[in-house]
Amino acid sequence: MMKFVSLLLAAILPLAVVCASALAQPAATIASLETAAQRGDVPSMLTLAEKYKRGDEVTRDIAKSNALYCKAAARGNVDALLELGLIHASGREMMANEGVGGLLVNMAAERGNERAKELLPYISRGVGSTLPSCMTEAIAALAPPRSAPVANKDIQLLVQHWAPQYSLDPELVLALIAVESRFDATAVSPKNAQGLMQLIPATATRFGVSNSFNALENLKGGLAYLRWLMSYFQGDVALVLAAYNAGEETVERYRGIPPYRETRDYVKKITSVYTKTSHPYLADVATPSSVLGRVKRVY
Repeated sequence: MMKFVSLLLAAILPLAVVCASALAQPAATIASLETAAQRGDVPSMLTLAEKYKRGDEVTRDIAKSNALYCKAAARGNVDALLELGLIHASGREMMANEGVGGLLVNMAAERGNERAKELLPYISRGVGSTLPSCMTEAIAALAPPRSAPVANKDIQLLVQHWAPQYSLDPELVLALIAVESRFDATAVSPKNAQGLMQLIPATATRFGVSNSFNALENLKGGLAYLRWLMSYFQGDVALVLAAYNAGEETVERYRGIPPYRETRDYVKKITSVYTKTSHPYLADVATPSSVLGRVKRVY
């Protein structure tokens, strides 16, 4: 790993070329760049990050530069992802973490960054490491309570990061969100289901959600509920979806998908996109439903 650190440090100067396209864009005032970056414009984030790193037209601020690189990486920019890996590996204004640095560089390589590919033979693959919290916090911050909806791409990034941590397939979660709220973090249904995953207040309370209009908090609560349902119905996707829509007690009462048009249409819409009928589940999350052996399998 010492060789990796040396290579990473040596890569910092060549990486300046990576951001050349951002720095070569038409001259813009710092104020206009800040405004664009706050709107989520990635080239502006990269330009500002370089300026704060070098002290170019602004007071040098490495912490702010790091934060901007992280926001750009959270939005999927591979150059920012590599730079963030260098930041973590070398400990630029933070505690060095070679595992996280290796994980990020490896991710950048997988997404086609040539400089990152050159570093692959010398790095750890980040086994046991997790993405830095700033990557998800940067996206969550885009959805303060009752604000305009978060962009679909940002929600997809959140889902892709968090769903596996709840042992859930991101594709299933994305299909569910599309039907539940159409990716609108401020959505409210006639039955007062709220936010991305349309949590009713009782479910929000049950899974520790205090603000259903915060994109990340709502997502985590919905994922926790889905994980519980997967365990309760032992990975039967149709039953899990029916229970998410109508409640697990209703599914048990009817020993299958209840005869409600809304619920049947709901299950049909999601399973037309997510076609797997079963899903891996964690057996120790919930005691299986007592009616599983008597469930009617004709949907």
